[in-house]
Amino acid sequence: MRGSGRMVFVVPIQEGKSLMKARHLAVLVAGVTALANVAACGTSSSNDNDKGSKAANIAPLDPNTKVSITVGCQPPKSSKVLRTEWNNDVTAFQQLHPNITIVSKDAFPCEDPKTFTAKLAGGQMENVYYVYLTDAKNIIANGQAADITKYVSGVKNYGSLQPQLLNVFKGGGKLYGLPKTNYSMGLLYNRKLFQQAGLNPDQPPTTWAEVQADAKKISALGNGIVGYADYSAGNQGGWHFTAEMYSQGGDIVTPDGKKAAFNSPQGHAVLQNLQQMRWTDNSMGAKQLLQIADVQPMMASGKLGMYLSAPDNIPTIKDQFQGKFEDYGLAPMPNGQGTLIGGDGYMFNPKSSPDQIKAGILWLEFENLTPGKGQFDWAQKKIDKQPVGLPQPNIFTGAPAAEELQIRKQNSNLPVDNYKAFADGDPKVKYRLEPPQAQQIYAVLDGVVSSVLTNRNADVNSLLSKAETKVNGILANAE
Repeated sequence: MRGSGRMVFVVPIQEGKSLMKARHLAVLVAGVTALANVAACGTSSSNDNDKGSKAANIAPLDPNTKVSITVGCQPPKSSKVLRTEWNNDVTAFQQLHPNITIVSKDAFPCEDPKTFTAKLAGGQMENVYYVYLTDAKNIIANGQAADITKYVSGVKNYGSLQPQLLNVFKGGGKLYGLPKTNYSMGLLYNRKLFQQAGLNPDQPPTTWAEVQADAKKISALGNGIVGYADYSAGNQGGWHFTAEMYSQGGDIVTPDGKKAAFNSPQGHAVLQNLQQMRWTDNSMGAKQLLQIADVQPMMASGKLGMYLSAPDNIPTIKDQFQGKFEDYGLAPMPNGQGTLIGGDGYMFNPKSSPDQIKAGILWLEFENLTPGKGQFDWAQKKIDKQPVGLPQPNIFTGAPAAEELQIRKQNSNLPVDNYKAFADGDPKVKYRLEPPQAQQIYAVLDGVVSSVLTNRNADVNSLLSKAETKVNGILANAE
């Protein structure tokens, strides 16, 4: 949801949503997934900016220059393994660069909504600070990040980063940040329940019609089992409605971001599908107004067949709710017209000196942008008994992507074949970020989804029309 790809550490009930601003496990591990195709989906190419950065290349950090930088989003003490990995990475980095001192700053969540905006406005952020992808454009527009364009030409894998991710950190032909992780939405399903319902767990549904049919069969198992669940409260219903709209080829706002676009055939299709599963098929159960905290334990206890999810839900279901890795599969979004993506990264305090920016980029290259090191040190994560093999994050293209995949495969400790459908993806899928003013829009759309799921006689036409008027007002006031 707000800044949907926010990733922090060991959060029991979070996924790629923005409501709680505490995001995915930093240990999410990836296959070379459909997001490798994101390169074809960027709204603009990074080539021109990359050429400009090379032309404006400046000298690297002098190894005799002593530099100290503060870096945000160190894992909290409660996440012992992840914090140890971070601290060990800092030690290894400082051995390579003895002139650079990393001063780690922990926080939970990393981008705390209670303090983030105030710290930005007051210029109190770390030299290298953590951001959600959906916040980057506003930060750039407000002049709250340093231009790093001329500093990145020496980053080894810069040219192989997903263009769509880099574009998020660009404005006016300049670069203001670097990505850390990414995610896309898919369909998480219970393989065990699929088998019990006579369905093939290696052939998950690919359309919403198939989801409806499979959910009906799973619900017929009885014993309180629900075939399909969806969110409809806490802004999470609006967030999932957005993902479902993208999967149908629809949109939430017009391309210029000035008008609502969900009162459309695709919007009607999303709601009518939910209406049918809830009231005609009875495959969604009687309990509604669900949020992620309700759905994850349902999946872990074997009482739920399917729900929309990012890959990070799988280790959460296992670690926090005693589920079993082998019970879960992951498939692409039904209908395959599009999927919601998110992620996170780092930007630089504009008060930072050139040497601090250079040092910070060296750290980000080591920790976030190098296969086999930092967040991609899958060998160490396997030793630390962290999950290795989930599809995502995947921020590279080309040779670095292949190298990272090979290292991941060598150290995988998960049933990766269960995620094959998701990992293989479809090169034609459009990868879409959240709409502008996402949280306000989601609050409106929550009411639409919850009405459909709690009122048998809900009027879809009226609901969408009224929501359209409200969202148009939100967008007009944001200009």
